[in-house]
Amino acid sequence: MTSTLRTHLVMAAGVATLLATGVAVARPARPSPVEQLRQDTEAIRALGISGAQARVIGPDGRQSVATSGTADLKTGRPVPADGYFRMASTSKTLVATVVLQLEDESRLSLYDTVGHWLPGVVRGNGNDGSRISIRQLLQHTSGIHDDLPGYTTPEEYYQQRDDVYGSEQLVARAMAHAPDFPPGEGWAYSNTGYVLLGMIIQKATGHPAHQEIENRILRPLGLDQTRWMGTAPTLPRPHAQAYQLFGPDSREDVTDQIPVDYENLSWVTTTRDENRFLRALLAGRLLPARQLAKMKQTIPVSAEVQQLWPAGRYGLGLVERPLSCGGTYWSHEGGDGGYITLNGVTDDGRRSAVVSMSEARGDALEHIMDQENAASALIDHALCTGGGLSAPSTP
Repeated sequence: MTSTLRTHLVMAAGVATLLATGVAVARPARPSPVEQLRQDTEAIRALGISGAQARVIGPDGRQSVATSGTADLKTGRPVPADGYFRMASTSKTLVATVVLQLEDESRLSLYDTVGHWLPGVVRGNGNDGSRISIRQLLQHTSGIHDDLPGYTTPEEYYQQRDDVYGSEQLVARAMAHAPDFPPGEGWAYSNTGYVLLGMIIQKATGHPAHQEIENRILRPLGLDQTRWMGTAPTLPRPHAQAYQLFGPDSREDVTDQIPVDYENLSWVTTTRDENRFLRALLAGRLLPARQLAKMKQTIPVSAEVQQLWPAGRYGLGLVERPLSCGGTYWSHEGGDGGYITLNGVTDDGRRSAVVSMSEARGDALEHIMDQENAASALIDHALCTGGGLSAPSTP
């Protein structure tokens, strides 16, 4: 789920048959995993999306990488296979992992209330932090209304791209609204809930959430391509330029901007690091079995979000989605500032895939759904495929 783009969800054959003569029709040859990945990235480009990069890692650690389109519409330079992009809401899984680590250390409980850790912060207009648990924040069942700033036109982008908001300011915006529902009695995606979780991490540890994420996850896993950028409006090189489609004949380069929730969403990463993080998480390298099991206890998402994630279910900072070949996979997509990224990892953490697109087609529900479906198909094909990936590389 994205932090700004998808919050306005406006702004969601191969089977042989018999002929009359009794002769079976030949089954079309199935493309190799590498060719399938190439075809799927080209299918994304065919939608009109400027650029995409994808990386799949198999059980043996072998990787396959494919790119399509261009990294810069002005120069036509190719999309880098190892380009940085904004992690956006995928960082919610980082936050959730730290919270569950703190629970394992008995430094907090999932049933602690927001009011216990942040007295007086969630109140007014029917909001009551004493009735909301940390678990409800993690699972988007708190009822807290989401009101993060965002842009829907090029003019708004240029007006707002350098705006800086602290966590307290973002929470105050949400408190100006009544809750969407009583705590625990519904499901609604709430970035504000994760703003509060970042504040709770700092209160429980004495350190900003991004520092705990670096010390507890990035350094132990060697994820040196995942960085917290703070209020920096740019990305490290190499990267593809990010574009936003605002409407017919209205495509804008939106690469340079400060993330609205810079304290929690100012992460950049690569397909290599995002794969490695998800694989380590599901393989049990970051959480004890008890905490990982809690993370994977899911509930259905709302009907609106089901348009993006058919049959999707949300755990604690982790999304469960069905595979066409049977079973399910785990993911958490992210999108902000022109970058839209989908990912997936099998339940055992042995096969994973990440695709990052450097254009957000958010001008119409049809375009949002076409982009989402094409990227979801790439992830599904990658996770349902057998072995045979390209040359060995470190996962």
